[in-house]
Amino acid sequence: MNFAAFIQKNLPYILAGISVGGQYALIAIGYTMVYGILRLINFAHGDIFMVAGLVMVYTSASLPIYVAMPIVLVSTVILGVLIEKLAYKPLRTAPRMSVMISAIGVSYLIQNLALYITGGLPQTYPKIPYISDTISVFGAATKRVTVITPILTLVLIVVLVLLIKYTKIGIAMRAVSKDFETSQLMGVKINKVISMTFVIGSFLAAVGSLLYFTNYTSVMPTSGAMPGLKAFVAAVFGGIGSIPGAVVGAFIIGICENIIKGAGLTTFSDAFTFALLIVILCVKPTGIFGEKNIDKV
Repeated sequence: MNFAAFIQKNLPYILAGISVGGQYALIAIGYTMVYGILRLINFAHGDIFMVAGLVMVYTSASLPIYVAMPIVLVSTVILGVLIEKLAYKPLRTAPRMSVMISAIGVSYLIQNLALYITGGLPQTYPKIPYISDTISVFGAATKRVTVITPILTLVLIVVLVLLIKYTKIGIAMRAVSKDFETSQLMGVKINKVISMTFVIGSFLAAVGSLLYFTNYTSVMPTSGAMPGLKAFVAAVFGGIGSIPGAVVGAFIIGICENIIKGAGLTTFSDAFTFALLIVILCVKPTGIFGEKNIDKV
């Protein structure tokens, strides 16, 4: 089978892979930004993504979609900031292991609250006009969200990169990422920088949830676990702390897992993601774009 024939045969899966890769990228950026600032893996990030899905389900039941969507974005951002203030800020000077355990605790707390609210029953995600419509791309039938996702993801990433490079808060983020203690001594408002990091990460996770659940329309308390883990793998694969790395890693994982599904090996699509993580950690522990940390004495 030549390359053109392979592409033609797997086009629906490649398109789906690009779409889900963009959604993973939006979640992965949250992981990589928080790690870059705090050296913390925010294990609750996937659950923030899931909560955004549930908020959309419940708000759209009584409000128009165009009102529900801004509420989803705002409430998800508020949740992300609250988690940082209540669960991570008090442990700022604690050992890193304590903060990690707190993050795991927050994750299970959110899941159990969602379980209580939903009764454990899958909630049907509402149909969003325009992006839920079916279209044809090079003869392959797919939802419009498949085409919108990579474009919107790249636009948001460009805006984020410009914000980090050219705004005052972005420069402060870069400074804190390079040297937390020195930035604090130089007068950088650490708490403001950390809050802004959680605002951006939670906002992108909310956008990712709008796109993701348009394709996968069932929302459960555990719906954030697997996308969250895959986004974390993408961040590690690309080099955790690197935004371009997280994006590249997410698209690679999204495309590969969907091609595996297209080959009739759906059972192994998740296993591939975690096998890839093991290989990367063995071959290049810092990831594709990761930099070696040199501890100076």
